[in-house]
Amino acid sequence: MAGVLIAAVVAAVTTCSAASATPAGRSGDATAPVPSIGCRTSPPPSGSSLHAFTASGRSGDYLREVPRVASGVPVPVVFDVHGYLQPGALQSAWSGMAAYGARHGFAVITPETHALPPQWDYGNGGVDIRFLSALLTHVERTLCVDKRRVYMTGLSMGGFTVSSVACQLADRVAAVAPVSGLQNFSWCRPARHVPVVAFHGTGDEILSYSGGVGPRGRLLPATDGTPRTIGQQAGDGARVRLVPNTQSIPAQTAAWARRNGCAPRPATRKVTPDVSRTSYACAPGSSVELYTILGGGHNWPGGDPTLAATPITGRITSSISATAIIWDFFRKHPLTTLR
Repeated sequence: MAGVLIAAVVAAVTTCSAASATPAGRSGDATAPVPSIGCRTSPPPSGSSLHAFTASGRSGDYLREVPRVASGVPVPVVFDVHGYLQPGALQSAWSGMAAYGARHGFAVITPETHALPPQWDYGNGGVDIRFLSALLTHVERTLCVDKRRVYMTGLSMGGFTVSSVACQLADRVAAVAPVSGLQNFSWCRPARHVPVVAFHGTGDEILSYSGGVGPRGRLLPATDGTPRTIGQQAGDGARVRLVPNTQSIPAQTAAWARRNGCAPRPATRKVTPDVSRTSYACAPGSSVELYTILGGGHNWPGGDPTLAATPITGRITSSISATAIIWDFFRKHPLTTLR
């Protein structure tokens, strides 16, 4: 009996900290949790595990972190998408999102495909957008997920990918957080306004804050797997999928604000000596924010510095935690249009 009582207390504390595992609200409550089909089955054990997954002609796998909550309580889920040349395990370790989710009561899925070199087909109708959509369906069937609180974040090309997800899966994903990889696609016509919080360093020499591929980005291996660099690949006239939009990051943030119907003039304020936050006045559920890291490189702000190849990626700030800011942003933005 004592063990049951302790477990119940732990579950209650975790639930409150997540601000998500509340009982279903009154009929018509647009923020009440919507349980996925997985809530009808026996829940998997909490903790980390690796699973194979194949969909849309893509083979791959995903790391799954399940928080310890009461059985049958739908939890939020965050997809943490790796960047170009980066395995999912490194993304998970660098962002710390899975460990953060375990402490704060949300599940984390870190996907990867077996594409070589590691990358994502994030274009309009791209095979990997279909892969991620199918993986989300699988996760909703195998975990007890709150369908109002499905989110995606990603680094670099992973940021391109979640930007694309906001365009193509807006009816399923509540909000996105591109890190060093926000993109505005000319073809983007989301089914609803999707809240966006982005991060980018002014000293990023891989994906330039002023737009396009930076000098270090042109030295990366070619995306088609040939023994040349991205710069050589582009020089040969080949299609390089690394950066589809060469506008500056502030300009692309402004484009997302226009798409979400926000006021045209943002407000910018310092949050730390080396970080500023630009935000737009938007209707509820349409927020657009950009965290600019002064002199920051191509990194995950607040991530484990021992995993950042700073001679290549540049300076990493420890004055903010992108992971904590992202979760705080996500938990404020459930998918209220879900039927």
